[in-house]
Amino acid sequence: MSNDDKSLAHTRWNCKYHIVFTPKYRRKVIYGKLRVSIGQILRKFCEMKDVEIIEAHSMPDHIHMLVRIPPKISISSFMGYLKGRSATLGYYVSTVGLNQKTIEKYIREQEADDRIRDSISKQEYVDPFK
Repeated sequence: MSNDDKSLAHTRWNCKYHIVFTPKYRRKVIYGKLRVSIGQILRKFCEMKDVEIIEAHSMPDHIHMLVRIPPKISISSFMGYLKGRSATLGYYVSTVGLNQKTIEKYIREQEADDRIRDSISKQEYVDPFK
C-alpha cells in the first residue's frame, strides 16, 4: 500500500490521469480574465465530484491537469460531466502510472517551453542562399 493511496468503504485506490483540454478550433482565448475563470470553474466541478487536482496549468490554447479520480467515477463519465458544461472543449486523457513526477514537471514547465517555441517561430527568417 502506497502513502498516495486513497480508500473507499472496502477499496484502496490511486487512479490518476493526465488530461489535456483544448478549446474548439484551439483558439488562443485562455489568457487574461478567462484563464482565471476557467481555473475556478474546473476547481469547482472537480470539488463537486471529489476529484483532486494534483497539478494544473492553463496555456494560451489548452489546459493540462493531473487529477486523481475516485474509481466509482469512470474517466469517460467525468470527462462527459466537464464537457457537458462546455461544448467547446475537446480533450485527451492518459493514465499516469509510475510517471506522476514526470507529468507534474511537464505540466509546470509547459508554459516556459511554449514561450521559447513561440519566440523561435517569430524570429525573422533569413534566407541562407541570398
